[in-house]
Amino acid sequence: MAVLLSMVSVKSFGYDAEIDGIYYNLSGTEAEVTYINYNTSLNKTAYSGTVVIPETVTHEGTTYNVTSIGSSAFFYCTDLTSITIPNSITTIGSYAFAYCSGLSSITIPNSVTTIGDFAFSDCGSLTSIDIPNSITSIEAWTFYKCTSLTTVTIPNSITSIDGYAFGYCNNLPSITIPNSVTNISSLAFSGCI
Repeated sequence: MAVLLSMVSVKSFGYDAEIDGIYYNLSGTEAEVTYINYNTSLNKTAYSGTVVIPETVTHEGTTYNVTSIGSSAFFYCTDLTSITIPNSITTIGSYAFAYCSGLSSITIPNSVTTIGDFAFSDCGSLTSIDIPNSITSIEAWTFYKCTSLTTVTIPNSITSIDGYAFGYCNNLPSITIPNSVTNISSLAFSGCI
């Protein structure tokens, strides 16, 4: 029996282009903010301090609209303290800011319609969050272990809050859940003492 083996080319980095200190994957006319490398130790120092994501970027003569923050884009960037997200962003992927322990400030624009699970988990310095009214669901584990979170604004657009969405946000003194919410999953607020 003959066995046919094929070699597959694998990208060594997690990005197509680095433009002004931000890493992107490029497709068509759209750009997605991404990580430098899936290796946590390399990604950890990729972004620090204040990061301002532009609405458009130009690479090799082509202009791209920056429309998403990809999965794990800022994963484990512990020195990231604040980020400005433009109105061109529609999606924040899973784990996008997970373990960004220094992230204390973020404003999510109304253009964002999807925030993935674990997106802000373990952001221990994040003190407040305004969820835009363009979001309809708070995914599982989204703000898990945001231990400094004291203020959350949930808009009337939200219909569901998934499991552990605010799990172990143990400094969250109160939260107002609008009438639009029809489903709160088990353990959504687990450990909120």
